[in-house]
Amino acid sequence: MTAVNIAARIEELLQSLQEPALGDFLAEWPRSAAPRVVAASPLPVLRWLPDIAGDTDAFAADLVAAVCRAAPSLAWRQTYTAKDFDGAFLDNYGWSEILGLKGPLACERIACGFLLLGPSTHYPRHRHEAEEIYVPLRGTAAWQQGDAVWRDRPPGTAIHHASGEPHAMRTGQRPLFALYLWRSANLAQKARLDGAED
Repeated sequence: MTAVNIAARIEELLQSLQEPALGDFLAEWPRSAAPRVVAASPLPVLRWLPDIAGDTDAFAADLVAAVCRAAPSLAWRQTYTAKDFDGAFLDNYGWSEILGLKGPLACERIACGFLLLGPSTHYPRHRHEAEEIYVPLRGTAAWQQGDAVWRDRPPGTAIHHASGEPHAMRTGQRPLFALYLWRSANLAQKARLDGAED
């Protein structure tokens, strides 16, 4: 499946959620985006894709299956390096952008793609200027926003992070596969870990 088809399925899914926080994202969704060549790059976290593809707790099953089939041809990336995290985290973390500055579909205001976190992985508090929405598609995780208590969020839940809001997530016994969206005039920014030096 092509990036154009995946992006179209993502847009359909977002519209079907009827989530008010998605309104601004959908309003800025590009009406046309010329595909560009992005070299495929695998990461160790992809070893969890068979678990994701075989998960029977279906949400957006056709989209998940399409991404799992396309995964070997996608560019999987990491925001962080060994200076930020140990090897256990990096082996269980990765994302692939479909739409944005680096993905196969160019867009300057919206970035959209997929996050994959392995089991028993804690993604610590971080923040960024970009407004963000996650929609878990497979697996469950606990999410924390600001200083609020940790809350389990099942597949299909829209999780909205305001600009600059600290947030974190941690997985349990199963990997997490989630759709993410960023909206900003500066998509090139990097998330900043709380407590990290600038």
